[in-house]
Amino acid sequence: MRVERLLPEGKALVRQDGLETVVDISLVEHAQPGDHLIIHAGYAIEVLDSAEAEERLKLLDEAGARDKRPDSA
Repeated sequence: MRVERLLPEGKALVRQDGLETVVDISLVEHAQPGDHLIIHAGYAIEVLDSAEAEERLKLLDEAGARDKRPDSA
């Protein structure tokens, strides 16, 4: 998921394929708007660079494991 904006108390608003949610980013360092994150159980556990994020999204698409919503951005 991509960080849209940082929120107080170690949280961030994230978005992917039309879904927005708030996650805890206290376990990762230096997450910034535009960064891509791996999320597990509401916690960011890894920050990905853009190339790695695109590769992983491509793999999910190929596996049919990605829910693409019509309002994706």
